[in-house]
Amino acid sequence: MKSIEVRLPQDFDKSFIVFKEKGQYFPCPWHYHPEYELVLVLKSQGRRMVGDHIGYFQEGDLVCMGPYLPHVWVNEPNFVNGQAGYEAEAIVIHFQKDFLGEDFLKIPEMETLKNFLRLSKRGLALQGKAKEQINVLMKEMIHMNGIQRLSSLLSIFDILSQTRDYELLASPGYLNQIDPQGSDRLDKIKAYIHKNFDKDISLPEAAAMANMAVTTFCNFFKEQYRITFVEYLHTVRLGHACRMLSETDMNIVEVAFECGFNNLANFNRQFKKYKKMTPTHFRKMVNMQEVA
Repeated sequence: MKSIEVRLPQDFDKSFIVFKEKGQYFPCPWHYHPEYELVLVLKSQGRRMVGDHIGYFQEGDLVCMGPYLPHVWVNEPNFVNGQAGYEAEAIVIHFQKDFLGEDFLKIPEMETLKNFLRLSKRGLALQGKAKEQINVLMKEMIHMNGIQRLSSLLSIFDILSQTRDYELLASPGYLNQIDPQGSDRLDKIKAYIHKNFDKDISLPEAAAMANMAVTTFCNFFKEQYRITFVEYLHTVRLGHACRMLSETDMNIVEVAFECGFNNLANFNRQFKKYKKMTPTHFRKMVNMQEVA
């Protein structure tokens, strides 16, 4: 299933988009766009796909996504069939990185927001107090204009920059764009993993690249990513596997070996552990969305 580029119309006198989606169901297909996006579900339920992540949404669900990350919200059948008894509703905010000028994110006050936006390349489901605060602001923004609306968006940025109450969605291996130009040790390791995920990558080899002892490297990596090096490697491989399962006709055995798993049993075991379903089930769900 190939994703398509979808763009929302922007008013000539607005620097970013605040849009209310309302209808029998959410009609947008599997798509991507160059803007950052916040999606707040007001009414309806269903499943959402963000990269290779498949989860479920209901009223109050709030997700932030970075540019070019494919995604879709699929309502439950009773909405699609017109039997829900009420319409699906959501509020969507789109903004580009430079919507307030090329230097906006370069000022010192934006450093913590920049860190959050880097994570949004994988998509984040907001939770807790941050979600509650942003929900209120987004509902109010629908009725705002001018500086008031911009001020509310900056308030949202402030909340996002301070929270750690979120769930990362798409796996690192699913990302469309990998930036290997960073200068620190983890950037080099990440770039190496993404270039060689289909080969054997040992922990001592990765530690040596970072110029660290194995134990030191393991502790450092987990502190930075909150998962172990091996877990990160699995998520990269599985992200690429999900791409192949959704966008190609390759059989599951071929996908497993193309993504660096040396046997099918291990691939199936890791896929079910991280994706909570089998590769076959994942492909069926993607195909269901394509038919819908």
